[in-house]
Amino acid sequence: MNELPAVMAEIAEVAGLDAAWALAQAKGGQQVFIPAKVRPDHWLSKLVGFDAAQKICQHFSVGGRGDDILIPMASTARRNQALQRALAQGLKVNQAAAAAGVHRRTVLRHRKREKGAKASAASKRNKAQGDLF
Repeated sequence: MNELPAVMAEIAEVAGLDAAWALAQAKGGQQVFIPAKVRPDHWLSKLVGFDAAQKICQHFSVGGRGDDILIPMASTARRNQALQRALAQGLKVNQAAAAAGVHRRTVLRHRKREKGAKASAASKRNKAQGDLF
């Protein structure tokens, strides 16, 4: 969640990541009014479910009143998520690039970063063990 825009991260924290993605997908780039209390027939309840909508409303209400918030488009986070999903499915570089809407070099950089992070974690584990000789 650390790559999510701040508003989406807040929504994900209080109502779940699925609710945050649904809101970004439906209302990204728009300013919306989040009421202090929500009813089951409200657009937010229909979009994310009544329980999640209540949590979002409670979080963003100010002094018992609703508030306008700008929903981020989260384009970068969405592309990164699509790229991770494509690579996890074992797609080839060109296929992953097409699925995520990115350049093939972006896929290659991402894979290289992932390999480097795994190698670094393994190296830290080995160093933490200490030397025998």
